[in-house]
Amino acid sequence: MNNTIITQAKDIVGESNVRVNEPMKAHTTFRVGGAADLYLTPGSIEQLVSLISLFKQSKAEYHIIGNGSNILVGDKGIRGAVIEIGKEISNISVDGDTIIAEAGVLLSKLSSVAAKNGLAGLEFASGIPGSFGGAVYMNAGAYGGEMKDVVEEVKYLDENGSLCTVSGDQCGFGYRKSCFTDSDKVIVSAKIRFTHDEPEEIRKRINELSAKRVAKQPVDKASAGSTFKRPEGYFAAALIEECGLKGFAAGGASVSDKHSGFVVNNGNATAKDVCDVIRHVKETVKEKKNVNLETEVKFLGEFE
Repeated sequence: MNNTIITQAKDIVGESNVRVNEPMKAHTTFRVGGAADLYLTPGSIEQLVSLISLFKQSKAEYHIIGNGSNILVGDKGIRGAVIEIGKEISNISVDGDTIIAEAGVLLSKLSSVAAKNGLAGLEFASGIPGSFGGAVYMNAGAYGGEMKDVVEEVKYLDENGSLCTVSGDQCGFGYRKSCFTDSDKVIVSAKIRFTHDEPEEIRKRINELSAKRVAKQPVDKASAGSTFKRPEGYFAAALIEECGLKGFAAGGASVSDKHSGFVVNNGNATAKDVCDVIRHVKETVKEKKNVNLETEVKFLGEFE
């Protein structure tokens, strides 16, 4: 990344929000990955638009991330810039039975705000460790609920940096995908429609799901959440366990002893370790069950 672009980026977001050679393990829930050439944290949607315009005009490579909860960054890092849509772009506005939230707000906070206002429907997302924008991007879901069930409208930046609006029905929501997935569109905010219920009843359901998550998932280990998509007609975790892979390890990464659908960082894993575990799991399940597992986790940057 040349110095001219770095200087211009600092002019847009301020020097303190521009980091050079920033270790990505500090910005992903997997806690692995090499350094990004440039790491930027815009303080507003306007700054985000200006940054994207800068990189497009300069033909410089850039990547958009949220809370880093569904990505695996390679050990050799990321060439170009990483733009984090985070806590500076996380305003929440409650209006009757709807909430408009910016993309950087954490799902846990959004669920809590909804509960306090007696708005039900987002309880399933309370324990997902991601940002709202990322959840809409991949149609995140848990315990029978998905973002497509509650999203009414999405505002996004198109390929030209123009602000556009699309209804929930037009988002192309499918299993862990939407019309935004693998596109140049950048989600900036979305509107959710809720039903009304007593706050204590909503909180009770959130607590029940939280207890279930703690009991069944390796929340004490760094991971990117569920590693594999659910194959049609099967459950990934069941297939992996049936193949005797529970606890299988490579270096500092392993298949979770608690939930076979999770690959976890046991404290000193590299991205290569994680990839080795994923590769072995996929090959073994294909060999023994004749099922092709696909990763839910997105790979970003350069790998060995």
